[in-house]
Amino acid sequence: MTDYYAPLGEEGSLARAVSGFSPRAPQQQMAAAVAAAIETQNKLIVEAGTGTGKTFAYLMPALDSGKKIIVSTGTRHLQDQLYQHDLPVVRDALQAPVHIALLKGRSNYLCHHRLAMAASEGRSLSRQQARDLEAIRAWSGRTRSGDISGLAEVSEHSALWPRVTSTVDNCLGQECEYFQDCFVVKVRRKALEADVVVINHHLLFADMVLREEGFGELLPGVDVIIIDEAHQLPEVASLFFGTRISSHQLLDLVRDIQVEHLREAGDMAALPEAARKLEGVVRRFRLVLGSGDRRAAWADIAGNKQVRELLQELAALLSQLVEWLDQAAGRGKGLESCWQRSRLLSESLVLLIEGSSSEYIHWFETQGQAFRLNLTPLNVAPSFTRALEVLPKTWVFTSATLAVGSSFTHYTSRLGLDAAETLQLNSPFDYKHNALLYQPREMPDPNGRGYTHAVVECAHEVLAASQGRAFMLFTSHSALQEAASLLQGSIDFPLLVQGAAPRSDLLEQFRQLGNAVLLGTSSFWEGVDVRGDALSCVIIDRLPFASPGDPVLQARIETLREQGRNPFIDYQLPNAVIALKQGIGRLIRDTDDRGVLVLCDPRLSRRSYGRVFLNSLPDMPRTQDPDAIAAFFADVDFAEVEASTMEQTL
Repeated sequence: MTDYYAPLGEEGSLARAVSGFSPRAPQQQMAAAVAAAIETQNKLIVEAGTGTGKTFAYLMPALDSGKKIIVSTGTRHLQDQLYQHDLPVVRDALQAPVHIALLKGRSNYLCHHRLAMAASEGRSLSRQQARDLEAIRAWSGRTRSGDISGLAEVSEHSALWPRVTSTVDNCLGQECEYFQDCFVVKVRRKALEADVVVINHHLLFADMVLREEGFGELLPGVDVIIIDEAHQLPEVASLFFGTRISSHQLLDLVRDIQVEHLREAGDMAALPEAARKLEGVVRRFRLVLGSGDRRAAWADIAGNKQVRELLQELAALLSQLVEWLDQAAGRGKGLESCWQRSRLLSESLVLLIEGSSSEYIHWFETQGQAFRLNLTPLNVAPSFTRALEVLPKTWVFTSATLAVGSSFTHYTSRLGLDAAETLQLNSPFDYKHNALLYQPREMPDPNGRGYTHAVVECAHEVLAASQGRAFMLFTSHSALQEAASLLQGSIDFPLLVQGAAPRSDLLEQFRQLGNAVLLGTSSFWEGVDVRGDALSCVIIDRLPFASPGDPVLQARIETLREQGRNPFIDYQLPNAVIALKQGIGRLIRDTDDRGVLVLCDPRLSRRSYGRVFLNSLPDMPRTQDPDAIAAFFADVDFAEVEASTMEQTL
């Protein structure tokens, strides 16, 4: 197989179509490998370092193949980027007569039936919700797509959106009176007719699970499936191959029963009363789980008498609702949908109460006033590989972070992809001249009480040299809040803190200010793209090992021990390396970007496994001398700096 792919060459079709396009060898290598995988119907895994141009590298051969393609990615933002920009560019460059479609989850589209229900609940809405409702009703008459992102007037965080969009649980399907005008139905029809469909990982697995049961819509007619941001796939798979019940599901059912009762069965007084009882038990159960946000093993509460009693009461009330709704289902399609939902929730609750299978992790989580009960598979590989047997043979998995060092074993074993071809492509960006890794000396133990204070002290010196323009990324919310408190009023740069505003708003402020310092946790470690001088420094407080108290991690560690394996080496360390690579990927986003990476965690040099992290990073100069940071930003002759302080390479 050649590494040259002509359409991405100097005289290729993309160069003729895109002003300023410059060929990149890694991009051509990846495109050639994707073209070969499509031709031979193989599975291919590609780690493409930042700047490879992986989107064009897979879209060009995919569209050129003439086959029906699904591209699945991690976020709505990336979906929009692919659909609105990248795919049209490639289609025009190739002059390919392909029809493209964008398909998001149903919660992204206005539901006419749910809008009518919300309007009938007018008295129960707050003033803000009432204003939002009027705006949505006015918009519903002029929107063609029903995509709620098209209504900027109503905040994406409005409490009304869940009331006027549908879920798999509450959708009435073909029985809905608005079925012919349904936005979800229309967009799915377009997707089924399209040559290239852009979806997200949650939709992919939803259809995959249905396909396994004989009901999938999208996947049967597809020839090639391309997974971008593929590092997210194992965690998304664990959600769909498991079982869970949330307080949101139960309370939504209660609200819908009450509304549908008034619309369709006002004479059945026992029905809303049973729903109110269920609501009361759900809220009492949340209180029993304790205050604050928590993730813990089921065993931690299994012996609690109140928990057991309330679970039995929940099960009994759901069972009773199933009986009442069975009688009421004939009154209307809304009540019939409630009956089906209550039946499925009742069955799932029985599974969750029993939770005895050794193949699943039984755990719970609380957040605010909500809770979720979970059964998560210990290993998704068997379910995933079983699903692949009845799906297209050509799959391309790609991300900037899939390998640990030069090995893909951790990723392939989690999904059962041991036979897949692999390709690792380093970033074409010039990290040797445009980046610097700084590891501060004499940092205390990361588990010590004063560690975050030491991180902030280090940050003060770095931020003075960088003139702000920095992300500070933390592995916990508590460390972030402590750092925010310490930095408030002690730096001369605007301070932006995760949680103070939506992520998109914070990023826009960060870009516009030009010298801000943004503090974030996990949601800012990936999927964030800030190019240019506004982001010139990334400070990471500690190595991103998952919390040892996490119940899913604990169960997987115990299973690996029982298998005679080393959980730290085989699981915890590889996951942390991939997470760190994601965080570091925020720094250099374009050819001309320059920046300093600060890794505060002293374990990089004090522990033997630190070398595994360092060997997985881009090749850049390293130093422990803070003067090297000032020299870097002052643009002092880098060769002179390397010859002196920067020879303290670790």
